[in-house]
Amino acid sequence: MQKTECHALALRQAQDEVYWNFLRREERMATKQTRALARTMMAPAVVVLFIWMIVPLVMTLWFSFQNYSLINPMMTGFAGWANYVYVIGDPSFTQSLINTLLLVGGVLVITIVGGTFLALLLDQPIWGQGILRILVISPFFVMPPVAALIWKNGFMHPGYGMLGHLWKFFGLQPVDWFNQYPLFSVIVIVAWQWLPFATLILLTALQSLSEEQREAAEMDGANAVNRFRYIILPHMARAITIVILIQTIFLLGIFAEIRVTTGGGPGYASTNIAFLVFRTGILSNDIGAGSAGGVVAVIIANIVAIFLMRAVGKNLDA
Repeated sequence: MQKTECHALALRQAQDEVYWNFLRREERMATKQTRALARTMMAPAVVVLFIWMIVPLVMTLWFSFQNYSLINPMMTGFAGWANYVYVIGDPSFTQSLINTLLLVGGVLVITIVGGTFLALLLDQPIWGQGILRILVISPFFVMPPVAALIWKNGFMHPGYGMLGHLWKFFGLQPVDWFNQYPLFSVIVIVAWQWLPFATLILLTALQSLSEEQREAAEMDGANAVNRFRYIILPHMARAITIVILIQTIFLLGIFAEIRVTTGGGPGYASTNIAFLVFRTGILSNDIGAGSAGGVVAVIIANIVAIFLMRAVGKNLDA
């Protein structure tokens, strides 16, 4: 009787093992089929996106090595590295590169400092907090050309802008911002647009800080400055890193605000790399040099992105 029970138990274990092996095999097959189906369904979109990106890039590379002008389409031929030498050797390229770095750096400083202050303010239990949050994030939904026009005609115009009337009210001479401080004016406009983004990211990080840490710091006698320096700021470091990475990628290609307000001038005082490519390729009708400038701009953007990912991105792994 005991041998029969042992035999039956062994038989059940063998059946269970066969059953579970069958289920694992079916699961692996289902997983393979699911992955194959997913790849098949994603393939058209991937192909379209690949063509969407690779065709303009290949055409830009091709034209960057050609003599091609919209003024004289018959003047064609292989130019070699002449377009790149012309673009990089032009003094306006150095000025545009410096303007690009100043624009990116200035906007980052304003948005991070201002976003931190607004995040601290919005984290407080104040009256009308919901309305205040809506007002703070509203500039982010304004299209860049519209925002530039609002600032150009509604605020910074020396004749009928609000700042012009304010200067006159105090008996001062109105400032012609876009002629006297063109790059600073563009930085202010772009920072106004990106400030809500930084505020939202930093506010989310701030609200994830536990109340126990704050209360413990208060009980230990830490004042507001020390709490911000040793508790709040380290906690927001990852969010600040994300803001820097995302904003830098977009700020390298700022165009609409410059086009609408200063047109890159006076001279090249407010021209960045993106607008220099536009001036060279479209306004000067030199497609070859403009394409070379575009390739150089892509290379610079990738260098900056790699540098940021290595220098600042380490904070994301902490």
